[in-house]
Amino acid sequence: MSSLTEPLTNDPIALQAMLAAERAENERLRQIIKELQRHRFGRRAESLPVDQLLLGLEEAEQVEAEGLAGEDATDPAKGAERARGRRTNRGSLPAHLPRIEQVIDVADRSCPCCRGQLHVIGEDVAERLDVVPAQFRVIVTRRPKYACRTCEEVVVQAPAPPRLVEGGIPTEATVAHVLVAKYADHLPLYRQAQIYARQGVNLDRSTLADWVGKAAFLLRPVHERLFERLKASPKLFADETTAPVLDPGRGRTKTGQLFAYARDDRPWGGSDPPGVAYLYAPDRKAEQPIRHLAGFAGILQVDGYAGYRVLAERTSVRLAFCWSHVRRRFYELAAAGPAPIATEALARIAELYRIEGEIRGRPAEERRASRQARSLPIVAALEPWLRDKLALVSQKSKLAEAIRYALSRWAGLCRFLDDGRVEIDTNVVERSIRPIALNRKNALFAGSDGGAEHWAVIASLVETAKLNAVEPQSYLADVIARIVQGHPQSQLDDLLPWVYAPAPLKAVA
Repeated sequence: MSSLTEPLTNDPIALQAMLAAERAENERLRQIIKELQRHRFGRRAESLPVDQLLLGLEEAEQVEAEGLAGEDATDPAKGAERARGRRTNRGSLPAHLPRIEQVIDVADRSCPCCRGQLHVIGEDVAERLDVVPAQFRVIVTRRPKYACRTCEEVVVQAPAPPRLVEGGIPTEATVAHVLVAKYADHLPLYRQAQIYARQGVNLDRSTLADWVGKAAFLLRPVHERLFERLKASPKLFADETTAPVLDPGRGRTKTGQLFAYARDDRPWGGSDPPGVAYLYAPDRKAEQPIRHLAGFAGILQVDGYAGYRVLAERTSVRLAFCWSHVRRRFYELAAAGPAPIATEALARIAELYRIEGEIRGRPAEERRASRQARSLPIVAALEPWLRDKLALVSQKSKLAEAIRYALSRWAGLCRFLDDGRVEIDTNVVERSIRPIALNRKNALFAGSDGGAEHWAVIASLVETAKLNAVEPQSYLADVIARIVQGHPQSQLDDLLPWVYAPAPLKAVA
């Protein structure tokens, strides 16, 4: 771009070149402005975030229910018909829930005609879901003391059972409840203290924090073992997100990082259970994943973060890149206005995703064969097409950046074609990052590096439990109780979340 103080040349060819350069620069600036506007006022991804979509659906469904209630009040026949439909479609309530039976009987068992005695010929049974608000109770432990009438100094008493908080009031189940509320339900401790106070239990936030810290210390070996088991896998996903941490020395927060390493072989029928381990680091330097993944020698599926490329250069780790991140860049351009090249790129990538949807859940070798036959021609044609388009557009444009992003990672983007275990994107680990982001939104920041490490330890166990359909509170309560009672460190595998997973239902012949 020429300076405003420089005199313009009279050469028509030079003027045309300058005009073309100015137009290209103006177009780049317009794209940047549109992107900033979308960032500030619009959506952040290709589709509406799931949580926001659900909020909108909740409101719409509430309005619909209100309207139906009004119809039921004015037209009882329609209301009765809808009630019959609800009874038919609602299914049965879980068998493990306790049943409180109530019998609604007639006041008079005499026949209204002849006054003879009526006898039972059947009954109608209806089940409704009831809830008792969270209720505190007190476990009273009594330890009788015994003495010998002959030997005055002899006193016999059973030893006190060990506790997580010696001299404290919580049971292991209570501590597990606090952990799950904080790390699974995203309730900061001060809000939990307010909820408890409504039931007359006054617990200071600092008391709850003390319980969380002790539990995190106790659970750290389980977290370490979980990560060791994940690193022994031939393939992992990796991602990272910011973790604001209070920095008392400067009176503000600093930006740490929570790295997530996930395994999920269910899309190709693998036998290893799914899991995710979070590790806190004070920065995002490449040394962090290199340190975390020492000993890992498989395939790591990641986004475009440069630190992973350094990892691959220094170790035997092979990278598989994410087509979702490629697609996102073209989507942002297409969403801003007419963009034929970006739109065409999206259509080609959409065809890859259509194929993936059809082969999801099939064995790895079958997936690889299908990709070789159907996806490989699409990818093979896409690369030269992108290179041709790159030569036609301004190298300073956002479109050129999107194309270069894809081409510079082409080998990793193609890895899914040759290995049926590799996914087309990193959505598995991005879903595991989402709960961390929700907790960060509610808690705003961790109080210290140690607090962020607690965050990583407990969230790893909670999210892995959820991935394996294990109820997190029951799991944590049992694990804490077993460790307190002296569970051997050599048997930590028995405490991993997937060990608690319910056995799959067997088909009945």
